[in-house]
Amino acid sequence: MAHPSAPIEHSAGSLGAGTEAPVAHFDVIIVGAGLSGIGAAYHLRTNCPGRSYALLEGREAIGGTWDLFRYPGIRSDSDMYTLGYSFRPWTDPKAIADGPSILRYVRETASEYGIDRHIRFRHHVKRASWSSEQARWTVEAERGPEKELVRYTCTFLLMCSGYYNYAEGHRPEFPGEARFQGTVVHPQFWPKDLEYTNKRVVVIGSGATAVTLVPEMSKTAAHVTMLQRSPTYVVSRPAEDRLANALRRWLPAKLAYGITRWKNVVLSLFFFNLSRKRPEQVKRFLTGMVREHLGSDYDVATHFTPSYNPWDQRVCLVPDGDLFQAIKQGRASVVTDQIDTFTEKGLQLRSGQELEADVIVTATGLKLQLLSDIEFSIDGERCDISKTLCYKGMMFSDVPNLAYSFGYTNASWTLKVDLTSEYVCRLLNHLARTGDSICMPRHDPSVEERPFLDFTSGYVQRAASMMPKQGSKRPWRLYQNYMLDLFTLSFGKVDDGTMRFSRAPALPPASVEQPQRGAVGSRDAA
Repeated sequence: MAHPSAPIEHSAGSLGAGTEAPVAHFDVIIVGAGLSGIGAAYHLRTNCPGRSYALLEGREAIGGTWDLFRYPGIRSDSDMYTLGYSFRPWTDPKAIADGPSILRYVRETASEYGIDRHIRFRHHVKRASWSSEQARWTVEAERGPEKELVRYTCTFLLMCSGYYNYAEGHRPEFPGEARFQGTVVHPQFWPKDLEYTNKRVVVIGSGATAVTLVPEMSKTAAHVTMLQRSPTYVVSRPAEDRLANALRRWLPAKLAYGITRWKNVVLSLFFFNLSRKRPEQVKRFLTGMVREHLGSDYDVATHFTPSYNPWDQRVCLVPDGDLFQAIKQGRASVVTDQIDTFTEKGLQLRSGQELEADVIVTATGLKLQLLSDIEFSIDGERCDISKTLCYKGMMFSDVPNLAYSFGYTNASWTLKVDLTSEYVCRLLNHLARTGDSICMPRHDPSVEERPFLDFTSGYVQRAASMMPKQGSKRPWRLYQNYMLDLFTLSFGKVDDGTMRFSRAPALPPASVEQPQRGAVGSRDAA
């Protein structure tokens, strides 16, 4: 008898002229080996120990975002007691952690639980085709630099590939760029050899990346200017959680972690709900905090008072007020204006001011890419996910055996993806108990469609047309509320009247084979 994690191999069509290639079948295929994918694999191996699984990762390493981004100061913009996994305590003293520490945490998790042995690297998934007759997905991926076509099949497909394009950031074209005689870089593709010591730097942008780059680069640069078209809410928070560090000295790690996690969940929910109910009060509070850091003479109204309400866009976090300290010490400054054109020496602004620079960083945002831009089809017909309703924030109307891990916009990403993975395990266990093989949320025509994300951020608005819709009521509505989702996804009914369960009319014959040692976790495993 094969090991539970061993793939089943069967023949599934020709990969080349006149040849039939064996195709490995898994109960679950997870796309992505970043923070979400590793967490999903843990929940699967723990809650569904008899299920076989594999992770298909397009890059050469574990870590996703935390392996991709290498710009100076890269860090979390959420505390690690909620961004960390529910099952593995974060024990470093810093709650607002740097990128390398987070990457190490994810990789150690994968190694500790044997998840790394199930990863197939350099597998860029391109297509997924569902067969109702066979009750399985056929997943096609391009492997390695040669882009060799490989196929796998699975009963359930779990997408943990994040929400943005790894290969391309949002990069508007500015007039006169070719005239600039210095260096222009995008944070998503930071050059290893970029030297900015004692140089004048302009960072274009005002989001999380910009407020991270500015204080870090200002430590060695001659001066760093954050050039923003419009301001963002910025809040300072201690890099270390004193309560968490104290609890860890007196309590077992898991208990201390759990207490801190819940404390931070409650505080963040309170702040978000207060922002929705009393936006003007929260706005005064946030801008008042900035004024306390920068002094009464600083023009907070121009540079740190947005026109929108708090949490209409994400609030930026700066640990220990590092951005404000850099401004107070004269190492950094903020300019609120628009670019007229690049010049040989820097940037000419609409106001007439010229910013001279040796290095210009275009921290202009991400390019959203839901579901890795995979081409989906159901029984031979193209499936457009943007035309569907999102069920419980993870599945799609009339799309079978497919879930998508998408985190919160108003709290830590991992809080939601942990719940998503646990719910998928509940679904799989329900199928095992009933003997069903298909689960699919059926579209409800009485539900009013609404935008998937209630967010005014530019990167969200630019991608609105490619997103699914949410509905006006449960289970189609996204509440962005961890406590509500916890009860719904962890304790609510799986067979809720919207999710339809059925059995496949036929399954193809398959022979069970043991995988070769090291095959699943190899760089080019077939």
